[in-house]
Amino acid sequence: MIAFGRSLGLDGEELRQGGIGGLLHDIGKMKVPDEVLNKPGRLTDAEFDLIKQHPGDGHAVLLETPGIGAIPLDITRHHHERLDGKGYPDGLAGDSISSMARMAAIVDVYDAITADRCYHKGMPAAEALRKMWEWSKDHFDQKLLQAFMRCVGIYPVGSLVRLESGRLGVVIEQNEGSLLTPKLRVFFSTRSNGYIKPELLDLGRKLGNGGGDRIVSAEAPDKWGLDPQRFLLAD
Repeated sequence: MIAFGRSLGLDGEELRQGGIGGLLHDIGKMKVPDEVLNKPGRLTDAEFDLIKQHPGDGHAVLLETPGIGAIPLDITRHHHERLDGKGYPDGLAGDSISSMARMAAIVDVYDAITADRCYHKGMPAAEALRKMWEWSKDHFDQKLLQAFMRCVGIYPVGSLVRLESGRLGVVIEQNEGSLLTPKLRVFFSTRSNGYIKPELLDLGRKLGNGGGDRIVSAEAPDKWGLDPQRFLLAD
């Protein structure tokens, strides 16, 4: 949420309050029974009604908490509202939803569908962003979603990608000029099916200057039995 806000030019106390809202937005889930919150199968209508109470419950908790500002309160109550008015708990639509709540809705859904949960396997980041764009007309502010996609990149930091050369690498940094050419650390060869000496690669550079390769796909780490996070901060 803070990275997203910074990318939009927010700073100071407004940015800080947005970050606090991001941290606290789901506090109402502490009132949802564990057997519902962690249910691996599909929720019944009654169980989903319980889940839908968490924004209001969280808002009520924060109202009783000294020092909580208007922005975290707004984010907590309204991060499940939708532009078409079919969200909850208040059924707000369009401009009735604040920019901060619209931002939080994007961040919340992105986190939810890319994370491994007891009830589903997380999507690769690139697939998640594609899905969110498909939903955006009804669910999200499209301009804000585009800004979020620029912020995290089509291949977000930590993503595993396969290159035309057959190597696998983890995205370590975005190139501002092109979302398709991030900076990577390559560490595995699909051709030899083995690890290779880790190497920094800037796909935004020309051949001979650390570039000269191209991403052909985002990859699921489980498919290769790899943990790309090990190489994210490697020397």
